[in-house]
Amino acid sequence: MTRPGPIGHDRVMDTAKSDGLSAGLSPALLFCYGTLLPGDVRWPLLSPFVVDEGFDDAVGGRLFDTGLGYPAAIFDTAPAPMIIGRTFTLLETSLTHALEVLDDEEDTVDGLYRRIMVTTALGHRAWAYAYGTGLDLTPIDSGDWLGHRGLRL
Repeated sequence: MTRPGPIGHDRVMDTAKSDGLSAGLSPALLFCYGTLLPGDVRWPLLSPFVVDEGFDDAVGGRLFDTGLGYPAAIFDTAPAPMIIGRTFTLLETSLTHALEVLDDEEDTVDGLYRRIMVTTALGHRAWAYAYGTGLDLTPIDSGDWLGHRGLRL
């Protein structure tokens, strides 16, 4: 197990919770790679705020198993493996509320996750939750949380 901390980002923009929603609420996209995905434990938290089933996507970076039932992502655009996930369009009418709910939820887990802006493999700018620091992590070489847990169909 390793204890990686955050690494530098090229096209990844950190958005601190203190100015949380000030980066303009655009885009209304959220890249998910872990327990917010359909079929996992936090999907019911996200599902009321999405327009549809989303689409398969990926973001450059490394994915880790925290050993606590949820993954940790460190995003990077340098030649890096890909983190497999889905990108969802959030309802414009509840975007502010959705991001507040998700920010609160992500702050409840060890590891100090934060919401950042990423550019996906399909070229979309989307919000995502990045790992901070403080946990012992085991790499998930496939970059696929659902596959790692045997949940991918």
